[in-house]
Amino acid sequence: MRGYRGLPKALAVLSIVVFTGFAGTPSVAQVTAFKQSVAESAAKDSDVAAFYREAGYEPIWTGKGNKPRERRKALFAALENASYHGLSAKRYDVDGLKAQLKAAKTNRDLGRVEVALSKTFVRYARDIQTGMLTPKRVDQNIVRQVPYRDRKAYLANFAKSSPRNYIKSLTPKTPEYTRLMKEKLQLEKLLGKGGYGETVKASKLEPGASGPAVVQLRNRLIKMGFMKRSSSQSFDSNLQKAVQQFQLAHGLNADGVAGKTTLKEVNKSAESRLQSVLVALERERWNNRPEGRGKRHVLVNLTDYSAVIMDNGKETFRTRTVIGATKSDRVSPEFSDTMEHMVINPTWNVPRSIATKEYLPMLQKNPNAVSHLKLVDSRGRTVSRDSVDFTQFTKSSFPFNIKQAPSRSNALGLVKFMFPNRYNIYLHDTPAKNLFSRETRAYSHGCIRLHKPFEFAYTLLAKQSSNPKGEFHRHLDTGRETTVPLEKQVPVHIIYRTAFTKAKGPMQYRRDIYGRDAKIWKALANEGVVLRAVRG
Repeated sequence: MRGYRGLPKALAVLSIVVFTGFAGTPSVAQVTAFKQSVAESAAKDSDVAAFYREAGYEPIWTGKGNKPRERRKALFAALENASYHGLSAKRYDVDGLKAQLKAAKTNRDLGRVEVALSKTFVRYARDIQTGMLTPKRVDQNIVRQVPYRDRKAYLANFAKSSPRNYIKSLTPKTPEYTRLMKEKLQLEKLLGKGGYGETVKASKLEPGASGPAVVQLRNRLIKMGFMKRSSSQSFDSNLQKAVQQFQLAHGLNADGVAGKTTLKEVNKSAESRLQSVLVALERERWNNRPEGRGKRHVLVNLTDYSAVIMDNGKETFRTRTVIGATKSDRVSPEFSDTMEHMVINPTWNVPRSIATKEYLPMLQKNPNAVSHLKLVDSRGRTVSRDSVDFTQFTKSSFPFNIKQAPSRSNALGLVKFMFPNRYNIYLHDTPAKNLFSRETRAYSHGCIRLHKPFEFAYTLLAKQSSNPKGEFHRHLDTGRETTVPLEKQVPVHIIYRTAFTKAKGPMQYRRDIYGRDAKIWKALANEGVVLRAVRG
């Protein structure tokens, strides 16, 4: 039997007592008991405690009237639907909350359930808006600063808003999040139908081939959406085009031949793709900034080996990249910062880690090694190698800086793009152009090398110069190191997405080169995130 305004009968009576007393006048003792219970229950959560203190310990969930009932209804609906967004429903213990609400017998019980609902609401609000996990706890190289909102403000704003609309507003509103959610639902429906079907049992398939493996390849590509239904059992032109489209959507060389790498990607399960999408949704929440990524911004996707300049949501320039090698001390970190200037004809100030780990051992064996580099003491004076016994130094005691003067053979090439940060990461040119033709391009010490750095510079300068190419080369031709400020600084986002979307075209998947997404998925699963199969 339901009681007063949607509360269990006993709780409805208690609610009336708390606010009016049995005789219709305020019952100070009973109101005090409720408020004291709220204060005690919220004491260990400073944000929730501050909200109730500023609100005079008035209830928002357990009071009388329609509003508290609407709030509870909106909250429970959101919690029960948490898995729709790839969140963990078990984090919110909906059944436990409902049982606690139903079992409330006293005003002190009512105060405790009031705070329990608020804490759960705040947890859900933060989870859906900026993610469940703390990035750096999952991987030390995910050093992104998550744009967390004020927890107390969640409660204050919710209390004065339409409950359902407010909860709906917490979801990221980026086109990427919307498209990822669409892919998630499609994969869940596909899982409900058995996934991609039989795997391809072959090491290589190319045009002209036939047999069971070709049929397996055809059928998987049909289920993935790269081919229309076909009964052909040979590797014909239609299948070759489908393989090429698959390769393009997975960052592979689009030669139309299903070789070892292509088949490995073709044979990945729908479950593994859904895991990648769920990880991407969590990552999108981590970067859910109120201001967005910026009207103009640079987006570097490490797994895609690409750097893109975006203007008002449209791609205006794209280039290939080489990123940090897979060794633990060379991987490229993930973070966002702001590009302030470019340096044309840069000097390479060799990072101390490279100087002591790589060059010092070489100098100890041969003082004339790496002769293109110069030694500089603490006063900025060039040091003659003939006067130095390198064997006396260790990594910690090596007293010199190592520099490379501007030149075409400089390790930084002829231009670098600076967004000063504590990780000493930036974008730059490179003399090692041969690496850009490779499918996998993880070779640097952590910085991002650009395939077309001059064109990248022209695009940036076009916002402040009527002749950006001419201005760039005017500085370049001097041969001198020159700093060119950006009149309007540009946000830079270094991201890592193994699943991402395009406004048009198929879903994009990339390989987990650093193993970070595997760590994130493990952490999500530990929190209770599950893969859903939707039938019907």
